[in-house]
Amino acid sequence: MEPQSVLSPDPESDAELAFEGALRPKSLAEFVGQSKVRGQLELLLQAAAIQSRTPDHILLAGPPGLGKTTLAMIIAQESGRPLRMSSGPAIQHAGDLAAVLSSLTPGEVLFIDEIHRMARSAEEMLYLAMEDFRIDIMVGKGAGATSIPLDLAPFTLVGATTRAGLLPNPLRDRFGFTAHLEFYEEGELEQVLTRAARLLDLSVDRDALGEIARRSRGTPRIANRLLRRVRDYALVKGTGAGMDAVHAALDLYDVDALGLDRLDRAVMMTVLRRFDGGPVGLNTLAVSVGEEAETIESVVEPFLVRIGLLTRTPRGRVATRDAWRHFELAPPAAGSPANPGLFGDDL
Repeated sequence: MEPQSVLSPDPESDAELAFEGALRPKSLAEFVGQSKVRGQLELLLQAAAIQSRTPDHILLAGPPGLGKTTLAMIIAQESGRPLRMSSGPAIQHAGDLAAVLSSLTPGEVLFIDEIHRMARSAEEMLYLAMEDFRIDIMVGKGAGATSIPLDLAPFTLVGATTRAGLLPNPLRDRFGFTAHLEFYEEGELEQVLTRAARLLDLSVDRDALGEIARRSRGTPRIANRLLRRVRDYALVKGTGAGMDAVHAALDLYDVDALGLDRLDRAVMMTVLRRFDGGPVGLNTLAVSVGEEAETIESVVEPFLVRIGLLTRTPRGRVATRDAWRHFELAPPAAGSPANPGLFGDDL
């Protein structure tokens, strides 16, 4: 059986959740990276504490695995408030949201993950709740329907989204602060891994941690997953968690030197070999690799574009010179009939 990819940002099992939960920092001081966001949040929370009020609503935006859920937990912890957790897909009716909001205690922090996936009727109810701490409940139907206002306890909404552009402007504008999380540098990931190794009582030399960091796609969650795979390999094989174990474990799980996994390589090899480097349309590419177009566009492409192996053009996806070099293939000549204008200025 082919080894399963370990790069998916979504938790895969209860064991993964427990593992990640044990490694979550409990305060802003423990949180590694995102120094600007940490400073902004610290100021916001301290100002609210001085004024004895609930903190402003906070929107955490950024790719998966960068610490949005962890920051929501820290916000509640440092505010000394209880935390209520939900998600956009779980709120498909206004009544679902009304039930959650009406049960909040004064000052409680409500965390809604993937908030851009809430139902539109729930979003519209949230406008009034965020601004005036009130919702209107409709009783009855048709001409006899009556709107009954219901006051809510003051609360802080922390929303998390991987696609901030999908949030309607009226909802986005009601957040008092929007934090944009960025991908991590290798040095920051090494700090994350050093802390995780210490908590796991795992002895790993610095060079090995650096190698894991380089293959972690700038994402702490992935770094911790890869560290766990290395730990498993060292445990089963009876070796230390050194550089040899890192190379062997990550090769076993199809994670190459750039952090590309099996699907990443399948996409790139399809563009390079079957379509001579592109351009190739998204739907054609998805059919060729046997994946959904949405998966290619939202999961695979962002990383390939970020590391400079793929570009998006009006005519389709095109491999860069770095892609040809990484896969040790010779590109067709520029302007050749097989791929006219592949490296032209228009791309």
